[in-house]
Amino acid sequence: MAVTQNLFPSEVAVAFARVAVERAVDRYPEGLTYAIPKSLEGIAEGDRVLVPLGKGNAPTAGYVIDISTETSLATQHIKTVLGRDESAARLPAQLVELARWISGYYITPIGMTLASMLPAAVKKNIGSVRKTMIDLGDPLPLDDQPSLPPKQRHVLTTLASLSPELRPVELHRLVEIAGLQSISPIKALLKRGLVEASHRSVVEAAWTEHAIDARAPEALTHDQITVIEAVAETLGRGFSTHLLYGVTGSGKTEVYIRLIQRTLDMGKTAVLLVPEISLTPQTGGRLIGRFPHHRVAVLHSGLTAAQRHQQWAMAAEGNAHIVLGARSAVFAPVPDDRIGLIIVDEEHDGSYKQDQAPRYHGRDVAIRRAQLAGCPILLGSATPSLESWHNATVRKTFHLHTLRHRVPGMKLPKVQVVDFREQMKERKDRHVHLLGPALESAIGRTLDQGGQVLLLLNRRGYASYIACPSSPCGWVMNCNHCDVTTVYHLHRKLKAGGYVQCHHCLNEQMLPPVCPQCGSKLSTFGLGTQRVEEELARKFPQLVEGQTMLRMDSDSMGGSRDFHSALERFGRGDLKLLVGTQMIAKGLDFPGVRLVGVINADTSINLPDFRASERTFQLVNQVAGRAGRSADPGLTIVQTFNPQTPAIQLAARHDYEGFATAEMHDREGCGLPPFTRMSRIVIRDEDHVQCVTAANRLAKGLNALLTDDATRKPFADIRLRGPAPCPIARIADKHRQQVEIIAPNAATLQKFLTAARSQGLLHSGADMAIDVDPVALM
Repeated sequence: MAVTQNLFPSEVAVAFARVAVERAVDRYPEGLTYAIPKSLEGIAEGDRVLVPLGKGNAPTAGYVIDISTETSLATQHIKTVLGRDESAARLPAQLVELARWISGYYITPIGMTLASMLPAAVKKNIGSVRKTMIDLGDPLPLDDQPSLPPKQRHVLTTLASLSPELRPVELHRLVEIAGLQSISPIKALLKRGLVEASHRSVVEAAWTEHAIDARAPEALTHDQITVIEAVAETLGRGFSTHLLYGVTGSGKTEVYIRLIQRTLDMGKTAVLLVPEISLTPQTGGRLIGRFPHHRVAVLHSGLTAAQRHQQWAMAAEGNAHIVLGARSAVFAPVPDDRIGLIIVDEEHDGSYKQDQAPRYHGRDVAIRRAQLAGCPILLGSATPSLESWHNATVRKTFHLHTLRHRVPGMKLPKVQVVDFREQMKERKDRHVHLLGPALESAIGRTLDQGGQVLLLLNRRGYASYIACPSSPCGWVMNCNHCDVTTVYHLHRKLKAGGYVQCHHCLNEQMLPPVCPQCGSKLSTFGLGTQRVEEELARKFPQLVEGQTMLRMDSDSMGGSRDFHSALERFGRGDLKLLVGTQMIAKGLDFPGVRLVGVINADTSINLPDFRASERTFQLVNQVAGRAGRSADPGLTIVQTFNPQTPAIQLAARHDYEGFATAEMHDREGCGLPPFTRMSRIVIRDEDHVQCVTAANRLAKGLNALLTDDATRKPFADIRLRGPAPCPIARIADKHRQQVEIIAPNAATLQKFLTAARSQGLLHSGADMAIDVDPVALM
């Protein structure tokens, strides 16, 4: 960390700074106060600084969140700021205010919140190089002009011809545009003071461009025009929230692009969030193709460290006209007053929820950022979250826009739900098959006709259950550190042919050759994407693994380059079949896909989570929508052991509104979100007794808040559930107990959480996880 050091800590303070240190310090939610000495008086809100912390005065990084000229504290006890991080760009004031909101709403120390906004590559200054910049210096007297050598005179003419926005210009770039063979003429001008040099840190990184897609529809549909004009009317008129419900293939992305164009025409920046890294190549290619004269900054964790720093710096310097990225792109350091529109695509997706502190939801943080920026925000989905649907149809706080039909030339695919038990009865052998006869024959027909296939199974690995087949023994291979079964992964380079992994703590070990209890040969049961891939290769010899067939899951996709390559190959038609997890289920637009297969629609339907039906409907409906995106008819085959499940039946009929109506009726009757607001507190400890004791102590303290005469009235409608073991009672050697807080609205929940926080009942740390508005309860 390069800092400007304060060598005179005893000098008189010119101001006082409240600093949020990058530590889990929750006792001071408004930051710690430090003195700013005369030598550092340029420090401002949003700067990253170094300050002494604790009794040992350990130099610690932090962010200035407020500056004042006076303080109520005794100045002799106030420590002094040590220095400023010169390599870190100043955070815009709106981001600092956003951090305050996240810290309060999600019960997280503000220092941790601010630290999460800044990528590690930016903090470490990765990819930064120091460059010499050249600009015009003192003007040359008229009498001296004839005596100036021609090359030097040419350099001055070249510099003067550049617009002020393009100056100063990098030294070697000036050599290039002036057509020089060396830097000697520029050196001579520097000596005479006719040009001047400055130094600037510039981030450089090799960048792999997206495949450019400049295609635009010949005409928009009436519904698209209606939505575009309705949202465009609110541009430049302050904050407003819009929900775009459009069936798959209805042209939502084209609506986004037209609204981005309106935003750019106003001289503003547009921010577009997508839930998965896998969606950035195709979306980025369309944005770059449609806006060739504007800069698109791409922000997500799949980039290299240097690339991430480069793209972040582009946004921070105000040079990005469009910002595209996954969840963390909501923290893009776009200068204040520059954001004109924020778009959240696939707003329903659970990937927008951060699973570590601060446990924020990207969609909800985006809404708050739009409020701070005073601009509209558009949330789009074919299967909106019930929270957004409730806000649009019941509370009426969102403006609802609809696209009920696919664009011309595309029809919603026919969806066939098949009972997998009945399918298996048609098999004449006793082998395990993951593809039923209906799906298998449909794959064969589609490949013979030159079409492409997408197969979804939301489980990676080869087998999810390893057990002894001997009924008297009954041994099952569980993780040694978690209360879950382990998953078998194929790995051809290993002598045993594979390894066993826990998908929660990520512990890995070799598969035992025999049952450790009785010595019988072990059996592997269950299913995963690797097992599907193996069966496909056996049944369809024309599919060559890695050439015409590819598996897309977090095991096979190592980074953004893998995503880009896979999707480009699929788009060109080189790949005929993709099999993968939920990353292939949404947002992808490939006209060649004629068949979509859901290997098992039941992977999440029976989980002990009130959102299980919602997630099942969304996943089946979204992946079904990948088919039929051309004049060729599309078909989706859904294999399930529960064909009469309402979520699956309604998804097959593309009936989102019917599903939302039924599900919201059930939620309202049970007093669950979106009709209430929830916070889930998880207590973690390696000692089971201490874990239970801590959970009971927390529940007792929270109950005291509800029954205390001073606080009872505001919290009369709050319900507490627990303490109780979590559905997965132990992860990574830590036992887990949970307490759920259910309030009638967000304001009441926040008041209660704040009261509990101020009494020391709640704190974010290794022993306690606070999840406000949880999307998963496992």
